[in-house]
Amino acid sequence: MDAPTIEQRRGAWDSVKPYLERESLAAFLLGLSSGFPYAMIGATLTTRLAQDGIDKKTVTAFTLAFMVYNLKVFWAWIIDGVRLPVLGGMGQRVSWMLVCGVLVIAAVLNLALVDPGADIGATVIAAVLVGAAGASFDIVIDAYRIETLKPYQLGTGSGMSQYGWRIGSTGAGALALVLSARHGWGVGYAACAVFALPAMLTALFLGEPERRKVVLQKRGIGEIWNSIVGPFGEFFRRNGAFLVLLFILVHKIGDTLANLTFRLLFDDLHFSNDEIALYDVGLGFWAYMIGVFIGGVAFAKMGLKRSVMLSLVLMGVSNVSFAALAAAGHSNWGMAGAIGFENIASGYGGVVVIAYFSALCDLRFTASQYALISAGASVVGRLLTGTTAGALIETMGYVNFYLLTTLAAVPGIVLFWWMMRTGLVDDAMGTVGEDDPQP
Repeated sequence: MDAPTIEQRRGAWDSVKPYLERESLAAFLLGLSSGFPYAMIGATLTTRLAQDGIDKKTVTAFTLAFMVYNLKVFWAWIIDGVRLPVLGGMGQRVSWMLVCGVLVIAAVLNLALVDPGADIGATVIAAVLVGAAGASFDIVIDAYRIETLKPYQLGTGSGMSQYGWRIGSTGAGALALVLSARHGWGVGYAACAVFALPAMLTALFLGEPERRKVVLQKRGIGEIWNSIVGPFGEFFRRNGAFLVLLFILVHKIGDTLANLTFRLLFDDLHFSNDEIALYDVGLGFWAYMIGVFIGGVAFAKMGLKRSVMLSLVLMGVSNVSFAALAAAGHSNWGMAGAIGFENIASGYGGVVVIAYFSALCDLRFTASQYALISAGASVVGRLLTGTTAGALIETMGYVNFYLLTTLAAVPGIVLFWWMMRTGLVDDAMGTVGEDDPQP
């Protein structure tokens, strides 16, 4: 009777232990800092502008600040290939982590000081600067995380990063709201700048990632040009690289189209703010956390390919639950079920897909290649949502719209299945997933 109990305890501990390793904890701290700039120019800024009496058209125009994140690929090569003077002696990743962290702090403080009611133009510039600094911070954070994690830690490390991102973005947004109600928006935003510190302190404590591969030491014109084109040339020389890029572009279209319209559905179904807060924010948060944990365990047990395939199916099917909610009408049980399913699927998918995208990188060009991948993963969905989602809902209604988003997930599922069968998933891998990559 004792032996099974001991084995069960050992099995439970083995499932939890990878999350407590130094590299996984570092990924969590990096995620905390990665998530907060996004919150500063997202719902938090929308609330601030609305309370300052800014009209809705102007408020929605601020979404352009998010597009900076999709443009980061154009300067990621600098973080990969340009050595900073003075600070460069601390290491390429550590020095850029400190510089980008300081830039984020300065940008957030600048946004804290502007007055939208007095000068909306200055507020626009300040928001874009936060987006640019946050995107740059993301570049070096992603590179540091990928190069710090060992191959077997990619799943749990990606999970811890997702935990950190969600807690960082939610925590910063909540802190800004609470402090602004008592001391004004300037104080609320300024206090959130502290969220940049976890990533900076992590880099200082752990130092330069052991797996980082230094490509060039000299910095002539030819070397700088190679820093720009080298990462992309290496990626596209791989067998199946263009199909992998196509998968990156299309795999999340349906999920993005659906996710950005949920609040419209809730409003039209006459859910109260309290119901939205309870289910979408409260239940959704914990469901996402559960999904992240399941994703880390599944990645370790099922392997990369099968766990990614399951995530694609789950993310597509989860949209059907919102079609069912739209058909049922106002139903708290229906809302709880749809949000719970969607967030578990998103948390699970976030872990395994990010682990896959990380494994696609070459350790010599981690920052540039992951910037390309992460930007490509969201740009199509965001463009389609901004240009077509509202019109599609008005034309076909919510039920058919969410069924359409489910169908939009099919090309990504089929393409990944074909890549698995033909071996292209393995052929297109980078050196991040190798236990002992060759220089």
